[in-house]
Amino acid sequence: MTRDQLERLLGDVAAGRLDAATALDRLRHFPTEQLPFAQLDHHRSLRQGHPEVIFCEGKTVEQVEAIAERLVAATGGFLGTRATPEQAAALEARFPELQWNPLGRTVYLPSTAAASSPGTGDLLIVSAGTSDLPVAEEAAATATAFGLCVGRLTDIGVAGIHRLLNQSRRLAQADAVIVVAGMEGALPSVVGGMISVPVIAVPTSVGYGASFGGLAALLAMLNSCAAGVTVVNIDNGFGAAVAASRILNSRQPSAVSVAPPMADG
Repeated sequence: MTRDQLERLLGDVAAGRLDAATALDRLRHFPTEQLPFAQLDHHRSLRQGHPEVIFCEGKTVEQVEAIAERLVAATGGFLGTRATPEQAAALEARFPELQWNPLGRTVYLPSTAAASSPGTGDLLIVSAGTSDLPVAEEAAATATAFGLCVGRLTDIGVAGIHRLLNQSRRLAQADAVIVVAGMEGALPSVVGGMISVPVIAVPTSVGYGASFGGLAALLAMLNSCAAGVTVVNIDNGFGAAVAASRILNSRQPSAVSVAPPMADG
């Protein structure tokens, strides 16, 4: 349940348009709903400004469908990451308006109720190479679902640094930047040294043997000589987008804050 939905429900009760028993019935799965294989957190939207997201990897098609149906009932939509084509096909059959991003492996059913506090600011997602695009697209799809304005710069890694320098004006216009890179993972350091806004680095598992499945890029980013670069886990485009959303939304009054009670009289 989102903040807006809860406010409307309480307003209907206060105005006498809805009786308490009916309101209580609508809250029967609040704050959590127990399924045989999952416990859904319907309170998350109130705490964090966005509802629970489905991590589809490792789940059966039936499990993903069941979770999605319950999230739609609660918020009107859902976002899923690491989805398989089989999972996406089943969800598309059930929800015709589903947005399936096969490159980023995300499934997204938009809902006006899903974002209780629309995101603000310009998020730029920079990928070092074409092979890094799946992770970059996961970040883009997640950020879009969270209401952010998303731009992309693709294939501008340090192997051809002139490509990056040619985009210096675009980089300077962004309010936050996610940098996705594999191989040696040097791109976030370069970007971090060029701009003043938050830079979130995402190492990818792209690279030859000595890249150790992204570990080399991760360590390079953690040891960045550009001050203030934030690093998330290997291939975690979702986590980078969540971090960017929280940073940009922190400019606005908290969507989960509770107003103090007013004094009588």
